[in-house]
Amino acid sequence: MEPATAAVAEIVRGIVPLDRLEQEHKQEALAWLAATDDIFRRHKPATPSPHLVVYVVPVDPAGRGILLGRHRLSRLWLPPGGHVEPGEHPLAAARREAREEMDVEAEFGVVGIDPLLLTVTSVHDADGGHVDCSLWYLICGDRTQESRLDPREFDGGRWWDIDRFGTPESDPHFIRFVTKLEGALAPRAIW
Repeated sequence: MEPATAAVAEIVRGIVPLDRLEQEHKQEALAWLAATDDIFRRHKPATPSPHLVVYVVPVDPAGRGILLGRHRLSRLWLPPGGHVEPGEHPLAAARREAREEMDVEAEFGVVGIDPLLLTVTSVHDADGGHVDCSLWYLICGDRTQESRLDPREFDGGRWWDIDRFGTPESDPHFIRFVTKLEGALAPRAIW
């Protein structure tokens, strides 16, 4: 296993699954990583399939909000993010995507530098489709401040309330993400 693939496998092993589906995604991702080092997208839109993706979800814990943008290509409400470049560490990709799509330096103070969620998603597109293995990172956001999303990628954006979350057309795993986020933000008992 190449060092870049081994680093991704280590990240995946560290994720504590929310539910049976995330456990299945974790097992599927680990089997994929053990079988190949060809995990980074080399040709748009989908070669190879699967390939590694990061989401960079701006979260305002105090304001109980999540920033999503209306993605121009998919027409879905999505967090910023994108494909991990060949040999790039996923955390470095998350930092890069925050700079490119939001013009901010990512601060991972919501739950730390590890991704909160792992998903494996079949994406259907004009070329037939592919599979994204996505790591969901959280960065600090502030819904009282104006948020800039790259207009080449997004047709506007808005903050969504965590506590009374309307279901936008989004990633098929987004509601599961919100559930896991609520658990991560819940006050912890002090013994």
